[in-house]
Amino acid sequence: MTGQTRSAEDLRALILRDPAAVLEDGEIMRALIAAGGGALGRNVVDLRGVLLERLEQRLHRLEHSHRSVIAAAYENLAGTHQVHRAVLALLRAQDFAAFLDAAGREMAELLALDVVRIGLETAGLKPGTPLGPAGPMHDLIVALAPGGVDAYCGGRDVLLRQGLADGGLIYGEHAHWVRSEAVMRLDLGPGRRPGMLLVAAEDPHRFSPDQGTDLLRFFGGVFELTLRRWLD
Repeated sequence: MTGQTRSAEDLRALILRDPAAVLEDGEIMRALIAAGGGALGRNVVDLRGVLLERLEQRLHRLEHSHRSVIAAAYENLAGTHQVHRAVLALLRAQDFAAFLDAAGREMAELLALDVVRIGLETAGLKPGTPLGPAGPMHDLIVALAPGGVDAYCGGRDVLLRQGLADGGLIYGEHAHWVRSEAVMRLDLGPGRRPGMLLVAAEDPHRFSPDQGTDLLRFFGGVFELTLRRWLD
C-alpha cells in the first residue's frame, strides 16, 4: 500500500468521523463543488444542495437571534421610559402626602405594579402596623422590627424574587395574590434606621432573580433621596 493510498484512507476516515467539519469549511466546500463540474452521478450527493440547506438553517438562526435582540432592546427602552416618568412623578410632589400618593398610585400605574410598600424599622410598634396617614393609602408605609430590613433583603441592596419571604407581614390583605417582588434597600441618612421600598406583582414572572437590576438601583436611589428630603 502506497503512502498516497494510506493518506487518502486516513482522510476518508477523518471525514466520516466528523463530516460537519467539511460542511462548515467554506473553502473546502467551494473546492468540492468546483471539482464536481456539474457532472454529478446518480449516487453522488449534491454538495451544493447540502450547503444551501445549511446556509438556510444558519440564516433562520440569525433571524431568530436578531428578533430576540431587537425585542429585548425595545423592552429595555420601554422600561427606561417608564422609570423616568415614575421618577418625574415623585419629584413633582409638593408635600409629603402628595409624595405618598405619587408612590402608591401614579408610580404603581406607570410601572405596572399591583402593590407598593415602604418598610421602615420602628422600635416599639408591632411589625406590619400601618404608618401612613389616614386615608386610602394608610397602609403604604408599614412598621418593621429593628433589623427587619436586612433580614428581609438578605443584606442586599436590590433583591428580585418569585414568591414572598414574609408576604403577610408586608402586604397584608394583598399577600394571597402577590407572586413576585422587587425589594430596594433604602439608606435614610445618619441617625436613622434603614428602610426598604417593595414593589410587587401578581404575575410570577414580573420579577425574577435572573433579571438585571440597573434600573431598579437607579430608581431606588432616587426614591431614597426623595424620601430623605421629606423625612428631614
